Amino acid sequence: MNITHLTPDAQGEVEWPSFDNDKKAVVTLGAFDGMHLGHQAVIRRVVELAHQHDSFSVVILFDPRPAFVHGWAAKHDGQEPGEENIDAEALTSVHERLRRIEALGVDHVLVVHYTLAFAAKSYIFFLGRLTGKLGMRTLVLGQDAAFGKGREGDVPHIANLAAATGVFELDVVDDRGPGEVRIPRDFKPEMPTEWGEPADPLANATKAERRAWSKKHQAKAMRAWSSTNVRYLLAHGRIQDANAILGEPHAIEGEVVHGEERGRTIGFPTANLGGDIEGYIPVDGVYAGWLVDLGTDKDGAVPAGAEARRWPAAISIGTKPTFSEKTGLHERVVESYCITDDWIDLYGHKVRVEFAGFLRPQVKFDGPDQLVDELRRNVEETKRVTEPGK
Repeated sequence: MNITHLTPDAQGEVEWPSFDNDKKAVVTLGAFDGMHLGHQAVIRRVVELAHQHDSFSVVILFDPRPAFVHGWAAKHDGQEPGEENIDAEALTSVHERLRRIEALGVDHVLVVHYTLAFAAKSYIFFLGRLTGKLGMRTLVLGQDAAFGKGREGDVPHIANLAAATGVFELDVVDDRGPGEVRIPRDFKPEMPTEWGEPADPLANATKAERRAWSKKHQAKAMRAWSSTNVRYLLAHGRIQDANAILGEPHAIEGEVVHGEERGRTIGFPTANLGGDIEGYIPVDGVYAGWLVDLGTDKDGAVPAGAEARRWPAAISIGTKPTFSEKTGLHERVVESYCITDDWIDLYGHKVRVEFAGFLRPQVKFDGPDQLVDELRRNVEETKRVTEPGK
């Protein structure tokens, strides 16, 4: 897969590459945060049509997320976030999205640095560049996609433009998933209070109860397969529901650093992630999952084939009182206890922490003995949750 990074100029213009004058392109675009099943359906359709028409399959990937850029500007007098500012709401890093896009067989990914000037271009201008520069023959979109100035480039407007010009075709993919869900407006992370995987609060609700719940929480309807829904689920410890939408375990990545080493003193040494964690950190609690060693070399790069080492892990997430200027949020602590009889030294290694299920909330124990007993139970439950076939 060929990856090209593009940065718009001050006027929002992009120097689009030219692939082949004799070969057209099938294109889609978006942030694709999380690369959930809806995203996968759209990109698979791009690859399918490209093969049918002997065309290039092209994904235009926006980075940072448009929602992050516009949200930051709204809170900072129209200023855009800098490279030092971390999008703590992003489900997945760009390199993780690229990994999953490549696995779907895409030919080209154009990573466009999303700016306010770029966003101010009309969808008609933007589509003109894609047809003229990239040779776009087909644009593939999800059902509620919208882009361009004021998000005016929605499916009905683009369909009318395609029909009127005859220059390109629009192919719309059903990327909604199994119906709609209700998500509270401006929700905040909320740690479950009970042990075990949290249930959907509306699972067995009547229509009247659903309406009352939606009114109380100012909930809005949203398609099930959406990055917002995944974020909402992770913010409430509903790991298994989130993973069902993602199509694989939700994961975060970071470098293992030295912590306070209190776990070592009670027989549960943990791999602690440093402050620059990539991916959305679920709400505080203890989870079952896996730790994957991505390795490192002298330059800190991840070598090919370094994912051979993988262990079940009990994962603890907590929040510090310290405020981070990078994320605009309080700092988080992620510790993973690997379930293995081998001694492993991962300091300085990049690792991926994958989540399989919620075990329990963070609670204060009366003493070390009670804590050790609970950690032992967490280990046994982790083994059960991560057992193959579960």
